[in-house]
Amino acid sequence: MVDVGAVAHGGVCVARHEGRAVFVRHALPGERVRIRVTEGGTEDRFWRADAVAVLTPSPARVEPPCPWSGPGKCGGCDWQHVLLPAQRSLKAAVVSEQLERLAGLRREVTVEAVASRSAASAEMRTSAGDDDGLGWRTRVTYAVDASGRAGLRAHRSHEVVPIDHCRIAHPEVRAAHVEDGEWPGASSVEVVAANTGERQLLVDGQVVEGRRYVVEEAAGRRWRVGGGGFWQVHPGAAETLVSAVLEGVEARPGESALDLYCGVGLFAGALAPLVGPSGSVVGVEGSPQAVGDAKRNLHDVGWVRLLTGRVDRVLAGTGPAGVPDSVDVVVLDPPREGAKAAVVRRIAERRPRVVAYVACDPAALARDLATFAGHGYHLTGLRAFDLFPMTHHVECVAILHPAS
Repeated sequence: MVDVGAVAHGGVCVARHEGRAVFVRHALPGERVRIRVTEGGTEDRFWRADAVAVLTPSPARVEPPCPWSGPGKCGGCDWQHVLLPAQRSLKAAVVSEQLERLAGLRREVTVEAVASRSAASAEMRTSAGDDDGLGWRTRVTYAVDASGRAGLRAHRSHEVVPIDHCRIAHPEVRAAHVEDGEWPGASSVEVVAANTGERQLLVDGQVVEGRRYVVEEAAGRRWRVGGGGFWQVHPGAAETLVSAVLEGVEARPGESALDLYCGVGLFAGALAPLVGPSGSVVGVEGSPQAVGDAKRNLHDVGWVRLLTGRVDRVLAGTGPAGVPDSVDVVVLDPPREGAKAAVVRRIAERRPRVVAYVACDPAALARDLATFAGHGYHLTGLRAFDLFPMTHHVECVAILHPAS
């Protein structure tokens, strides 16, 4: 039995047992719970555990809407047992803690709910996921067990948990009925539901239903995304992030802009009309498939150049040439591990007047912000968005300016 303390990064709360830190899932700050240790032994400095009985519940606790959520079950959702506004408060606390601990920044954070736009209508609306945290995920990858049945993995495990259906999956994903089928010999099945109504089914990365790509709509354009290619999973994410980035950088006609980890060109395409034909946009992306899609998506914008190569190598001059030595605006949307020191240094060397950093991991963001500060760039704005209800994940847009 332990008393649960503060929330920590990763969908856990911190408790203490005989002087040892215990990272507890399925608990909430202020609760008293009985735990089952899932990782760790007598010689380890910390343990991981599940709360298997709640003796003193938090006022924010609710019955999980999914029967597959809980100790030893599906590991996809971290906060199904928490009221949705309280989930956002927990995520805000994590972002604040990571910023202070890893970057020395004290900042009050609010995690915002996200509106989504239907492709059939220009009207902004609150999505179902923002009302109850369910039915929002437009891309779901299922694991397949040895018997050929699709399910989702248990937390920090390769074990496949068969389910009836995923409660956070978008209705168009659920309509594929992956859980009802048999997939002998497969290891994964992915369903993609675009906001244009297109759907795609991939087995072990190969398209078996739908076209080789889907078309998404965002930021006033249509975006081709190849099978298995990256696109945000919340239906309102693309519009939300583009709006936050453009508001933060205030790109001007004639300026030069750099879009790093540009994917299929979303931010490059949004910056292009602002800098205009007298300006320039260079996008850099490591995936040849994504760059191919980006070139098709932005073929009509002559002042956008797209380079295929690892961002660190391109910025260092050991990859494809084409990135200017100085730029006005930089947007970067790195993978979960962040941009890291070498990329941050190469960005700072180009002395942009503003940087917009889109981050899906607050720890990686905080580490990179500390590196930026060492090169004279400081955080001037931060917004956080609940693009992943029921999970511990949170998306941030940080705006940086040179200290001078």
